[in-house]
Amino acid sequence: MDVLKITNYTKVYGKDKKACDNVSLTVESGDIFGFIGHNGAGKSTTIRAVVGVMDFNEGTIEIDGHDVMKQPMECKKVTAYIPDNPDLYENLTGIQYLNFVADAFEIGREDREKRINEYAERFEITDALKNLISSYSHGMKQKIAIIAALIHAPKLMVMDEPFVGLDPKASFVLKEIMHEMCANGSAVFFSTHVLDVAERLCNKIAIIKKGQIIANGTMEELIGDKSLEEVFMEVVKNE
Repeated sequence: MDVLKITNYTKVYGKDKKACDNVSLTVESGDIFGFIGHNGAGKSTTIRAVVGVMDFNEGTIEIDGHDVMKQPMECKKVTAYIPDNPDLYENLTGIQYLNFVADAFEIGREDREKRINEYAERFEITDALKNLISSYSHGMKQKIAIIAALIHAPKLMVMDEPFVGLDPKASFVLKEIMHEMCANGSAVFFSTHVLDVAERLCNKIAIIKKGQIIANGTMEELIGDKSLEEVFMEVVKNE
């Protein structure tokens, strides 16, 4: 089942600068899909369009069968987004912020308490939930953003460089959660510069260069007996 389907997506800045040009890819239920490319290649632009915070010029983007332009609320109900630099309400405590997000998604008390308690314990920030977010380190803010994203059990988790700022244990916990989500039928779509992490974690990848997809498929299809780093350098150089 297709959880995310991008078809001929094009984003133009100004009169003729194409940030993304005819991008197409499909993320299915159970996929951990890595989106790879240099800075400025079009990764974040595509991600912002997927989550509905940036419009686009051509093509369609569908989440769980709903068009992000025509049915934005239906898409947002089943999507979670973690940007590369989470912008949180710093005048709230961690628990106040998580309850605010749970209220927005109309999550009942029992479900929200169970999820908050579980993820806060796994990320080892239970004691910090009573403190103001303004007092948190970057890594702690990232953990709160992750918990907030998980609070409504999304069908699609979209992340932009999710491992930046996380300590090794938190990164391990996030990878565990990604696998658990996908085992339960959800999907993960994320950008990263860390190719060895993507190689170990993803079952599918797409490589984007100058706004165009230059490689797209399963990890086995694309790398064979090579490393992802070797394939990435070859593909980018050849193109």
